[in-house]
Amino acid sequence: MAKYRGVDAIASDQHVTRADLEATASQQEVTIREGDVVLVRTGNGARWKDPEVYLASAGVRGDASQWLADQKVRAVGADNVAWDVLNEVDPELHVTLPGHIILLVRHGIHILENVFLEDLARDQRHEFLFVCLPSKFKEEQVHPFARSRSRRSKKARKLEMQSATRNCIR
Repeated sequence: MAKYRGVDAIASDQHVTRADLEATASQQEVTIREGDVVLVRTGNGARWKDPEVYLASAGVRGDASQWLADQKVRAVGADNVAWDVLNEVDPELHVTLPGHIILLVRHGIHILENVFLEDLARDQRHEFLFVCLPSKFKEEQVHPFARSRSRRSKKARKLEMQSATRNCIR
């Protein structure tokens, strides 16, 4: 996205829209297909060591999240602290964090945040095999890509996952 806009990083008040995603995919000659993982590089990953700037990064608007959901992607990710535009109410849904509602709640599409995309951008890798493995967590913690191996019942594990999802959309 940053390269498409001709900048090193998208300013915190400049957000990613559906039109941006469509134009970037066209420019990079990438076709988004059902089951794909779409990663959006805002350039914010290069700002990781400057917390004040990093935490004030640009986000993805609700119309872009809906378009990706319509493409039936498996997951989305970005190099910022939150997929969505922070501290802004979506004009259509009248909620903050509309992408979390659209993607996670309505369509079961995973959201990855704080993804380091600088090497891919440097090498101009627009299409590649994406593998996402769960992080090692203690038994009490939940990771959206992990399957629980504990002896808790299916119902208990399902309730944990629902609780984790609710916590994500607050």
